[in-house]
Amino acid sequence: LANYPIALAPGMGLNAFFTYTVVLEMGYSWQIALGAVFLSGMLFIILSLFNIRAWLINSIPEALRIAISAGIGFFLAFIALKNAGIIVANPATLVMLGELTHLPSLLASLGLLIIVMLMHKGVPGSIMIAILSITLLAWLFGDVQYQGIMSLPPSILPTFMQLDIAGALSIGMVTVVLSLLLVDLFDSSGTLISVAQRGNLLNQQGQLPRLKKTLLADSSATVAGSFLGTSTTTSYIESSAGVDSGGRTGLTAIVVALFFLLALLFSPLAAMVPIYATSAPLFYVAVLMLAGLSKIKWHDISDAIPVVITCIIMPLSFSITEGIALGFISYTAIKICCGRWQELSKSTVLLALLFIAKFSFLP
Repeated sequence: LANYPIALAPGMGLNAFFTYTVVLEMGYSWQIALGAVFLSGMLFIILSLFNIRAWLINSIPEALRIAISAGIGFFLAFIALKNAGIIVANPATLVMLGELTHLPSLLASLGLLIIVMLMHKGVPGSIMIAILSITLLAWLFGDVQYQGIMSLPPSILPTFMQLDIAGALSIGMVTVVLSLLLVDLFDSSGTLISVAQRGNLLNQQGQLPRLKKTLLADSSATVAGSFLGTSTTTSYIESSAGVDSGGRTGLTAIVVALFFLLALLFSPLAAMVPIYATSAPLFYVAVLMLAGLSKIKWHDISDAIPVVITCIIMPLSFSITEGIALGFISYTAIKICCGRWQELSKSTVLLALLFIAKFSFLP
């Protein structure tokens, strides 16, 4: 409908919030949690239909647009290094360098070299070739096991149409619904901006054409997902890999969907791909997304500081939304303190206030 190469799937931060916070910590049933996903999706659709969400996205300052894209790049790079075991947890310093001689680290590094070499030579499908090559090597070294080729997917009936909308309408669920809404709103908005910038899909005014249809696509997907039994569906930043491979239209998203359907049948084969085999593609995409930082006016400290805050908070908080939130708050506060409040749009101030309210009142 929107004709953009953006794939949708349940959000990896949102499904953790769904499971560990709403169900396990707050004690609600997963059926009620699905009802909250439905309500947040309906609010999402309303915001999209009345162009409120489009208005918010289109009025993001250029410095923050670049910062959001670059911040997501740093986030992807951090995930890639973590998945490869190159960066590991440390109780004293939070993170530290892992064992570089371990097989996952070595194979992930080799995967990056394969991508760079093939990209330099202009070979199509370089990313997929690297993933398959590393998977094959992992199998030869005995790090992954052959589990067969095909199997029938599990039944969808246990979760289909099991949402409890009435239970989600309780007063106690208001903060949950708003949390799902805000996280999805700014996660997907950040993804749309980043993918569009990477694919040169923005118009001369720096705005995304057909934005309303794009926003309706992911908001309606959230509603559909709640009926099927999934947590909030959102736009995926990994779409940048498809854009970099030449994807420019909605046909890309359809092909992604068809391959995911096939993956249901070939899940034993797909399960052989180790997580570190995808580290190199993520790191490569991260590098591409950092290019926009060259456009930042680094001599203007009122722009530079919010940009750095946005970029560094995303990977360290492991959340796109938190990076965007602190970016808007710092941008607004610094412009006011510098006496340059006239550079602030109403929507920027409104978003900063919304994020302050989020940190103050929402889990």
